[in-house]
Amino acid sequence: MNPPSERLRELGIALPPPPKPVGAYVPVARAGELAWVSGQIAVEGGVPTPAGSVDRDVPLDVARATARRAALQGVSALASELGSIDHIGRIVRVGVFVAVSPGFHREHEVANGATELLVELFGDHGRPSRFTVGVASLPLGAPVEVEMLATVRG
Repeated sequence: MNPPSERLRELGIALPPPPKPVGAYVPVARAGELAWVSGQIAVEGGVPTPAGSVDRDVPLDVARATARRAALQGVSALASELGSIDHIGRIVRVGVFVAVSPGFHREHEVANGATELLVELFGDHGRPSRFTVGVASLPLGAPVEVEMLATVRG
């Protein structure tokens, strides 16, 4: 499989600008060969796009695409910290939080938007362990937040 930077080009995907923290944290914290990415939400101009609860305000397909964008934002954070997307060794774990309306139980389908992107970019090295949880609300009214743990290569 081609390096992740080449896969981005092949897929016609541009990394968004690296995130800027909106609180007392860093986008990526490294410890040895591990890098933890803080929770990422899909934003445009500093505002979550879309906003609201999945099912009530945000349709499932839009939420899934939003999870994909949030994961791409996490990859951007890693690339910025490591100097290149090609320094990401493996995506070990992904956590996906989904703001849901009462009675919605398809959080796992929303999370697939995030993890499918990672597999597209990194092949089997992008297939993580994963947890997904439905919550009442997320920061700034975002419908999806994605965090991840990766190993660092070279």
